[in-house]
Amino acid sequence: VIALERQLGLLEEDSDTLAIIDAYKQLAGEWYKLGKPAISGAYALKIAQMENQEESWSIAGTTFSLCLQRETEDKVVAYCMEKAVEAFETAISLNPDNLSNRINLVLTYTENPPKDNPMKGITMLLDLNERYPEEPLILNTLASLAIKTSQYERALVRLSRSYELDPKNNKTICMLAVVNEQLGNKVEFERFNQMCNEMNK
Repeated sequence: VIALERQLGLLEEDSDTLAIIDAYKQLAGEWYKLGKPAISGAYALKIAQMENQEESWSIAGTTFSLCLQRETEDKVVAYCMEKAVEAFETAISLNPDNLSNRINLVLTYTENPPKDNPMKGITMLLDLNERYPEEPLILNTLASLAIKTSQYERALVRLSRSYELDPKNNKTICMLAVVNEQLGNKVEFERFNQMCNEMNK
């Protein structure tokens, strides 16, 4: 890391944009390996600002989301939350049709709800469901949140519809195994569990 940062300093003096971006990517990777997603995210953010591409902003947002899952210090959590939202919102502005970024923004809020609006993430997700009622990604996200709160019947309804729309979706199938096991539906559990295991081979 020290060697890379020294190299970066020299590159910044030469203003070689592509080389600087490559150095940022290496540093983001090294800090991530060292278990420092906040620092990794800071470099990912620099990359996104220089490239200004949807994928770069999405990667930055995802990195900051991982920071939110691992860090406990208030200042670090606040920083990662702010930057995750900024990154995902920018990615959405660059490609409004990519639902993955919208879902990731929703999950950022549901997993780290604002104190002044704890239902913000859920509200955003329900709004998305109204706009895209036949979208498996949204149905699976709703089901996942229902599973976390032990609302297995509700999760089963969402997942059953998702499975009808996309019967080859591995995530749907594996969650259906979990839900049917919790509900005591032995036959359905065995069926979906076998499918899940085969798809994960």
